[in-house]
Amino acid sequence: MKIRIPHSTVSVAEGIRQNLDNQQQDFIRNFFTTMQLVMAGNDTQGVRYGTIETPEKYYLEWKETGSPLAVEPTNKLDLHLSQLCSKARFLEIIHDFIVFDAGVKKTCRHNQYFGIQAAKAYIQRREGGIIWHTQGSGKSLTMVWLAKWIRENVQDSRVLIITDRTELDEQIEKVFGGVEETILRTKNGADLVTVLNQAAPWLICSLIHKFGRHIEGKEGARTGDDDFIAEMRRSLPSDFYPKGKLFVFVDECHRTQSDKLHGAMKSILPEALFIGFTGTPLMKRDKKKSVEVFGPYIHTYKFDEAVSDGVVLDLRYEARDIDQKVKSQKKVDEWFETKTKALSRLARQQLKEKWASMQKLLSSRSRLEQIVGDILLDFDQKPRLADGRGNAMLVCASVYQACKCYEMFSSHGFGGKCAIVTSYQPNASVIKGEETGAGQTEALAKYKVYRKMLAEYFDKSEKDAATLVEKFEKEVKQRFIKEPGQMRLLIVVDKLLTGFDAPSATYLYIDKKMADHNLFQAICRVNRLDGEDKEYGYIVDYKDLFRSLEKTVKDYTAEAFDGYDKEDVAGLLKDRLTQGRQDLDNALEAVRALCEPVKAPRAEADYQHYFCCEVGADEGELIEKEALRLTLYQCVAKLIRAFTSLASELEEAGYSASQANGIRSEVDHYVKVRDLIKIASGDLVEMKQFEPAMRQMLDLYVDADPSETLMDFEELGLLELIIERGTEALDGAPEGLRKDKGAMAEAIENNVRRTIVDENPVNPKYYEKMSVLLDELIALRRQQAISYQEYLEQVRELAIKVKHPASAGGSAYPTSVDTLAKRSLYDNLGQDEVLVAKIDAAVRHTKKADWYGDRLKEKEIAYAIAEETKGYDVSVGDVMELVKAQQEYH
Repeated sequence: MKIRIPHSTVSVAEGIRQNLDNQQQDFIRNFFTTMQLVMAGNDTQGVRYGTIETPEKYYLEWKETGSPLAVEPTNKLDLHLSQLCSKARFLEIIHDFIVFDAGVKKTCRHNQYFGIQAAKAYIQRREGGIIWHTQGSGKSLTMVWLAKWIRENVQDSRVLIITDRTELDEQIEKVFGGVEETILRTKNGADLVTVLNQAAPWLICSLIHKFGRHIEGKEGARTGDDDFIAEMRRSLPSDFYPKGKLFVFVDECHRTQSDKLHGAMKSILPEALFIGFTGTPLMKRDKKKSVEVFGPYIHTYKFDEAVSDGVVLDLRYEARDIDQKVKSQKKVDEWFETKTKALSRLARQQLKEKWASMQKLLSSRSRLEQIVGDILLDFDQKPRLADGRGNAMLVCASVYQACKCYEMFSSHGFGGKCAIVTSYQPNASVIKGEETGAGQTEALAKYKVYRKMLAEYFDKSEKDAATLVEKFEKEVKQRFIKEPGQMRLLIVVDKLLTGFDAPSATYLYIDKKMADHNLFQAICRVNRLDGEDKEYGYIVDYKDLFRSLEKTVKDYTAEAFDGYDKEDVAGLLKDRLTQGRQDLDNALEAVRALCEPVKAPRAEADYQHYFCCEVGADEGELIEKEALRLTLYQCVAKLIRAFTSLASELEEAGYSASQANGIRSEVDHYVKVRDLIKIASGDLVEMKQFEPAMRQMLDLYVDADPSETLMDFEELGLLELIIERGTEALDGAPEGLRKDKGAMAEAIENNVRRTIVDENPVNPKYYEKMSVLLDELIALRRQQAISYQEYLEQVRELAIKVKHPASAGGSAYPTSVDTLAKRSLYDNLGQDEVLVAKIDAAVRHTKKADWYGDRLKEKEIAYAIAEETKGYDVSVGDVMELVKAQQEYH
């Protein structure tokens, strides 16, 4: 275990980043080879834990009531350590809760750990039950860990995992394959019965419908549970008896539990222990029956808990009303009169009823065009969609509607960047008998659009491409996940609304009537974590599923989720504009509070003095100011994200016009302050990760003073600009720096000092001289012993020496000392030309590929150096530190 505990004034996030830095090849990567848990913590925030190479966003807080210690700890750090690192639990986590998932090392979240602990108790009592862990909280890995524990602790055990959809069956196979567990995926009902009738394999997965394959479609097969089960028994082999102690995991048990097939499954596996898994709440009407079938809840982890823990993202909801009205009832009546003259009165009435139903359920072309235009506008304006880091899904009411939308998106430049994914197969059989000569039917329209889409994607004839639907679906799903900028939109009807995990998915557009389980699972497609710039998943509802347009108070659990108990869906959806305003207000307040101590009049120089150190500051002040700047960068980044999500709708969110203008100006001001501090402190390059790609939206919506270009800092830092362009480069600096020569000088000195500190390990003696020269130059400036122009010229010369030591002072070295590595050895080992030659040759002849960080290979180099330096008064350890710092030896 490795734990980083920074000072309590330094955030846990900083400790996490230090752990991640240390795992890089340039630092102590091999030190982490055998690490199981990696932690960071402080007294105020407690502990965050992960394992090797866990990204910062996935470091988690352990949550548990109470402490195993006799005396309750008084701070969060001690509490978390006592809970997570007690001897028994620590060893248990290492033994039972560490896996490599497709090569990525993972450990458990607290909900997975306690869910499995509860399940163990039920299993030991031979009782079944239900584990309800909300969508996106790691249900599949919970199954993996529980199955592994059963395999190790229950003799002759076997695990059968049951799903009710092909894509879930495939997902289960993929998850277990990823942790190097071979799982047999049965092909059909007969195959499943054969496998259960044998003693091996121990791990099986199957679709529940395979249990009923023998009798599917028989006349009267579904007239009652007793008849159904009796027929099932007659279909089984006479010698059938499931072998081993069987544990059955039923995935998405909220769906499968109510089907007669579930009864058949329990009937043929009478001795099996059933554990249901679900990511959605159970319906009120089904709760009692579910308990009868599976048993009570073993463990629950609800949506609002997962959001609070940062396991999934909060959801933002917006209803958009695009009404559809008949433009001319008279024209419709005339059409009916003309077209139905030859029909009987009853037939006419049936046709009118059909029209009324179509008008109510289906979308007219003009309405769909409005929806498509609305979504295209979002792709131009919404940050995640505009910059290609995120993408979207559109849920349509039918395959026909999906095809119409696809045609519209393709005609607006989305060809090749959107796709339809449904269960539809464009085979010739689906259009048999459709040609009437009176126009194109829905079946013909779907057939033609689908075949054209496939042909264009594969660049094949329509006939050949029509056979590649499965390959098409697989490829577009992968592109949607891995290349969001290239596959920007998936148009679906029922598929992919459950079991499809795409962190890039940010917006879900719904134009289909949905409720309860189907709706719950659909909206959770966009709640997965995906980087700093994805703070929420967004739900855009064109069907007003929550009746929010009719209400002043938006209680989203009252309509579409009426089938659930209210406490089971608490906090699921929040109004986008209401919550967006709250986020913006909070972000503004955070930045204002951070900058409040800055001295009046709060000019640029005042901000610089507050956030940056004076040259020569001690280590404690450097760390304190660095943490302060880090907080500024993070707060401003959060402010930018909150602002851009509402930038075009500030007044709709409740701000007055004057308030909106004030907010735009204030955001622009803090962005400029952030950029100024990055330059003055030398943080520009290192801190770029704290600014997601939001500049595009700011340019669109910030209309206050035109933004100044702070020199050309995207590619070049301050020192590089001074070196390359001389003192003229400073003409492009912010006005506050240009007018304040002292502030400008301090900004330059901070950048030089930072470079000296960063590069010092490469050649300590050389950079020690550079540090002395910098101190002397600062003293001359402060004593006004030289003019400002002379100062700038001298500081440029020093910058060249600091940034490009190879071009400085070459004549001071013997001709054989002709590389930076040799110069470093020469400067730091008594300027002995012969010794330098021996060490350089020893390193170059001994080093092997990728030696840095490899202890054995490093030892070989150290041994060679020791042999060459016998009789010299040098430390092999010190020489090795110099050697490691030389890039040319790597």
